[in-house]
Amino acid sequence: MKKIIFILLFTLVSFANEANTNDISDEFDSEFASKTKEVFDPLSGYNRVMTSFNDKFYIYVLAPTARGYAYVVPETARIGIDNFFTNLFFPIRFTNNLLQLKFQNASEELGRFLMNTIWGLGGFMDPATNELDMKIHKEDFGQTLGFYGVGEGFHIVLPFLGPSNLRDLTGLVAGEIISPTSTMGEHTFKYKIPNNTLEEFGLVSLYKVNEFSFNPNQYEIIKKDALDLYPFLRDIYTQSRQKQIEE
Repeated sequence: MKKIIFILLFTLVSFANEANTNDISDEFDSEFASKTKEVFDPLSGYNRVMTSFNDKFYIYVLAPTARGYAYVVPETARIGIDNFFTNLFFPIRFTNNLLQLKFQNASEELGRFLMNTIWGLGGFMDPATNELDMKIHKEDFGQTLGFYGVGEGFHIVLPFLGPSNLRDLTGLVAGEIISPTSTMGEHTFKYKIPNNTLEEFGLVSLYKVNEFSFNPNQYEIIKKDALDLYPFLRDIYTQSRQKQIEE
């Protein structure tokens, strides 16, 4: 039970899976202007409370921590760390591109991984992008389920991670099984890095703080025009994920 709690609290993403704030912010203007899809939301009472909790966590804990981290750690080092984690999450992207029959994208992901691991000093450098202009193809298990017609189910806001839904939560757990930064599936997949939950927490915390440090004000920018924060974030998330699945 303790392991499951840690995984839910500290695994990937404000905005679950690889559908992070960067993706949502990039699509914000066009997505929010489109017609809002009606969301099945039987947990709206809980979701509002958790949105308020997450809001305070982002503003008073995560953002200040990320700003302090950015002040201490040079940008070049932070870019290297971000490259390392991006390379590390290759199994998730590769597997889901294959499952979605995107074989060209899967082969490019494999090429990126080999190039960056061998010639990019274990992934800290990104010659695949910088030298060969090889694109990254972000896909996760939530998108794969959507690709095969699985509905999103009810909306749920996860502690620390933010908006999600039943389909993406299922995908998140599946992703953790093959993710190198998780202890789930450690007896099946021998490439797991952490030996225990504490090490997993440290790895994921470093990943999220480092990721957030590039734009610690992004969350405030996204929410500044919200009249009602919870449905605002819920609808942005829903529209963003739908667009990712359609692509």
